[in-house]
Amino acid sequence: MGTRRTRRARGRAGRRAAVWGGAAALALPLVRPGGRVAGGGLCRTAPRDHHQRQVEQFLGRPVDGRQSAADCTAVRAFQTKHAISPAQGYAGPLTWQVMSTMLAQRAAGSTPNRAGDCPVNRGRIACVDLTRQLSWIQDGAALKYGPVPVRTGKDGTETRTGPKKIYHRSIDHWSTLYNVSMPYAQFFDGGIAFHSTTKSMWNPPGSGGCVNMRPADARAYWNLLAKGEDVYVYGRKPGT
Repeated sequence: MGTRRTRRARGRAGRRAAVWGGAAALALPLVRPGGRVAGGGLCRTAPRDHHQRQVEQFLGRPVDGRQSAADCTAVRAFQTKHAISPAQGYAGPLTWQVMSTMLAQRAAGSTPNRAGDCPVNRGRIACVDLTRQLSWIQDGAALKYGPVPVRTGKDGTETRTGPKKIYHRSIDHWSTLYNVSMPYAQFFDGGIAFHSTTKSMWNPPGSGGCVNMRPADARAYWNLLAKGEDVYVYGRKPGT
C-alpha cells in the first residue's frame, strides 16, 4: 500500500516537473546557433553574404568576411540610425546599397559636377543627381553651396528628371496630401519641391517625390535660390 502510494506520488511529481519544465522552456527565448537570441536584443546570425567584407571596411571593423558580435552590433547601430528596417545586424543588400551611396557622395568631394552632367552654363542652377543622391548650387564654374546629401522619390514616386524652374516658394508649407510639415518648400515640378525633413537622408526607401533635405541645407537653399531659378534633375536613384 505504502509502496503504491509512493509510486503514485512520484508519478504526480514527475508529471508536475514535466509541465513546469515545458512552461519554462516556452518562456525562454529561442536561441539560434552561436548563442544569439532570435528576435531579441542580441544580433541575428548572418547568412553568407558577399557584402560582409565591404561593410566591415566601411564601418572600420577588422576585415575578415566573418560576422562577429562586434560587427553585428556596429551594423545594427548603423541600421537603427538611418531607420533601415529590419535592423537585423548583418550586411544585407539594402544596408550595403545605403553605404555605397554614402561612398559615392564622399567621392564627389568639392567637384560634384566633374562629369559635366548638370548644365551650369546658364547662370545659377540647383543640380540634383539622383544616382548619388546629391544636390548642389552652382553659378557657372563656381560652386555656391554643397554638395549635400538628399533623399529623393522612392520606387513608384520617383523624382522626375529634366530641366525645371522654381515656380512657388512657401517657407512654412503644410502638405495637405501627406499631412506633414514641409519647411522651406521650393516647388519646381508639380508637387515636387526642395524642403526640410527630420528624417535621415539615407532612410530608405525614399520620399513621395520631393527632394528632402536636412534643415540647415534647406534653409541655405531658401536663401540662395528664388522664384524662376533653374533646377536640373538627372540620373536614377538606386532601387528605382
